[in-house]
Amino acid sequence: MHYIERDIEALVAETASEYPAILVTGPRQVGKTTMLEHLIAQQERPFEKVSLDDLSLRSLAVNDPAMFFQMHKPPVFIDEVQYAPGLFVEMKKMIDSGAKPGSFWLTGSQQFRLMELSGESLAGRIAILPLSSLSQHELHGKGTGTPLSLHLESLQERANLFAPADVGAMFARMRKGAMPAVNAGARSNLAVFYGSYVQTYIERDVRRLLGNVDVLAFSTFMTSVAARCSQMLNVQSIADDVGERPEKVKAWLGVLEKSGVIFYLHPYSNNQLKRTVKAPKLYFHDCGLVAHLTKWTSAETMEAGAMAGAFMENYVVSEIRKGYANAGLEAPLYYYRDRDAREIDLVLESDGKLHPIEIKKTASPNMSMTRNFKALDKATVPQGAGAVVCMSENLGALNAETFIVPVWML
Repeated sequence: MHYIERDIEALVAETASEYPAILVTGPRQVGKTTMLEHLIAQQERPFEKVSLDDLSLRSLAVNDPAMFFQMHKPPVFIDEVQYAPGLFVEMKKMIDSGAKPGSFWLTGSQQFRLMELSGESLAGRIAILPLSSLSQHELHGKGTGTPLSLHLESLQERANLFAPADVGAMFARMRKGAMPAVNAGARSNLAVFYGSYVQTYIERDVRRLLGNVDVLAFSTFMTSVAARCSQMLNVQSIADDVGERPEKVKAWLGVLEKSGVIFYLHPYSNNQLKRTVKAPKLYFHDCGLVAHLTKWTSAETMEAGAMAGAFMENYVVSEIRKGYANAGLEAPLYYYRDRDAREIDLVLESDGKLHPIEIKKTASPNMSMTRNFKALDKATVPQGAGAVVCMSENLGALNAETFIVPVWML
């Protein structure tokens, strides 16, 4: 198994030199521990690693945080810190007593709960960095990864970082997913890997948040949600599908979001756009998990299947989002849909302008695909260059204000 360098590494090293504590959050098995171990090996001072998956260490951390840190002095790397929230209070005492930058390196797989816990105790003392599964740039690019920018020079530089990939290759990437264990060669059987992933996720993460939930029922629920990726959220539809109350479905969706399995894209609106819808759209961080849950067994059947467009949209949105996250930035991404059913797949708000983006499986886009871009004309924020992200072989343009962006260069 070979190590795959992560685009966020420089940011992690930089924040560790400035903050007493850094916390890398993200879903299970996205490589948080592996990345920090790789970076710690480059540090001049020795680190102790402590995993709270070890029940005896977890017991000490929970019951006597002060003694825990007497036995495991900084600089220390604590894996799965969510199991012992009392450690945050003890870390605050040590930081306020003069702990140096980079004293505490932490990982955890319950992003929102950890942000709440660390924010209560370590506000201003901790840097929180989210890590997702591998980005397309980390797997297939070269040079330095950067967030997507719809400026010609930036797009031209970006195109030089990648080798072109055709439709079949792109759907193979979607089917395989972006989990490090699969892409680094440690796991070759996708069905076994993702099947084990789902079972472990439910038994460890979900039950920790919800109690003794039924594994089969929650697995069925995850499949129902996966079948609706890239769609506007409809809680009642999912509830009807799985035979559960809408209130329970909302709680279960909250767990998927808190544990980094799904994320939402909210609709863009302002005072001048009064007819926009309110519901968010739902996406998965990893397309491979969606393919497993919805039982697509090959890239060829995915490409020809009814969910091909949904897979591509999920892939594009998640890749653009990863680019921003790996730079330590909040992704300024929205979608647009109004009550007249005019929809824009993505709206990127950057540098005081709105950049509309349409996502199409075609290799030959045309101007008709951008007809809804004019819906943003009434927005108080001016409109900048737009794009059609598609299966085109090369970077191009439909006109002076609309780029053709191949999905392989995201």
